[in-house]
Amino acid sequence: MSDCHGLGDCEDDRMQRIYEYVDGALSRDDLAEIKAHLDSCQECAEEHNLECLIRLVVKRSCQEAAPQTLKERILDKIGHIRESDTV
Repeated sequence: MSDCHGLGDCEDDRMQRIYEYVDGALSRDDLAEIKAHLDSCQECAEEHNLECLIRLVVKRSCQEAAPQTLKERILDKIGHIRESDTV
């Protein structure tokens, strides 16, 4: 892997920093540093955009409600398991 201008010479390190950036889990100084890097590094900007897209798709997919019948079957199974554990 190539050195990514202070973000590490390993793709895993670079991706970890991008994940932390997307999560908002960096200090104000680190956020500014990563933002500046993304503005100047096409490879990292593409990784950042892909991560944002993946998170958006997952978020949209997770908004679907489970059918009521599925919920009832799961609760029924849990009830049976609890009953068998107490016997």
